[in-house]
Amino acid sequence: MKKFVLLTLSTFIAAFLVSCSGNGDSGSSTSTSTTGTFTATGMMTTSRSMPTANLLADGRVLVAGGVGPASIAVASADLYDPTSRTFSATGSMTNPRYAAASVRLLDGRIFVAGGEGVDGTGISTVEIYNPASSTWQVTSNMSTPRVNPTATLLNNGKVLVVGGYSYDSNCCALASAEVYDPTTGTFSSTGSLSTARRNATATLLNNGNVLIAGGYNGTNLDAPEIYDPITGKFSVTGSMGTPRRFPTANLLLDGKVLIVGGYGENNSVLASASLYNSQTGTFSYTGSLNIPTGRQTSTLLIDGKVLIAGGYDLTNVLSSAELYDPITGTFSVTGSMTVPRWRHAEARLLNGDVLIVGGASVGGNSGGAIASAEIYSRK
Repeated sequence: MKKFVLLTLSTFIAAFLVSCSGNGDSGSSTSTSTTGTFTATGMMTTSRSMPTANLLADGRVLVAGGVGPASIAVASADLYDPTSRTFSATGSMTNPRYAAASVRLLDGRIFVAGGEGVDGTGISTVEIYNPASSTWQVTSNMSTPRVNPTATLLNNGKVLVVGGYSYDSNCCALASAEVYDPTTGTFSSTGSLSTARRNATATLLNNGNVLIAGGYNGTNLDAPEIYDPITGKFSVTGSMGTPRRFPTANLLLDGKVLIVGGYGENNSVLASASLYNSQTGTFSYTGSLNIPTGRQTSTLLIDGKVLIAGGYDLTNVLSSAELYDPITGTFSVTGSMTVPRWRHAEARLLNGDVLIVGGASVGGNSGGAIASAEIYSRK
């Protein structure tokens, strides 16, 4: 296994100081304010916590499923029109679901897999939304039910679905993975993870491989792995330096991967962030968030910065947002969301603005799904 490395001596000193504060994080931070504002936009036709959100080729955004107003899974979907700044109902899925995984296929259709259904257990069904007809089509089932898996569009147009759990959220994370071929509408098995996990991140690298990082399998995980679509196998790569459950991950313009926040050892809320270098197979700490958070959203902006929005610190649902600057390696506070939210979804619009949609306004498993949405803009 490759060794975990730190960038500089100053970063090490900052990591020590932050760890002494009791949150178990590493890295440096800044509280400098950065221009950026959130403004409320149209309301969805129903409240949704843990929905999927995908940008369509025409600039609209499909928001599907989620936990609805009665705290049960819904099958409905909404389309957001950035020109009118409004939502409208579109075709509904056959199966209500939340905590599913989704990607936009090369032909513009939206692939939505797994999730949890109305009976509280995982589902194996997969549905594809066709923007041209505003309808959903059921396709082949996965080999097993999967809640909170990852789904990654590979360079060959196929979709890699990894991990998750099938029935019990407190145990039984999956190590298996499978690949969906849109041309045949079928799944095939592929290599398995070395470490079973749910609540992980999956990032397509510039070399076509996929980085799987963090997650949970009864304990919060470090244990990053690399999937090679040519061999169909997973291999262990360098350590992040700390376990992370429900972090976020983004491929930066320079090809590195930024992993931010999440829940760490003893379920601590993390402010730290790490960068993965695929050329060396190692992680290094970078700057830290000003406000620790988990289950936030993160979005790569057109200028190469990353917007971190909302989340939950195990006490409060957050409305705060920060920007990561890859040039300086620091986080700065930007405008706050109009409402606190976690378990929300995001999509970067064609004009570079970011749609933040749905989520929950209360912590724990108390429901609190919301129908509101907002737009982040740096203009």
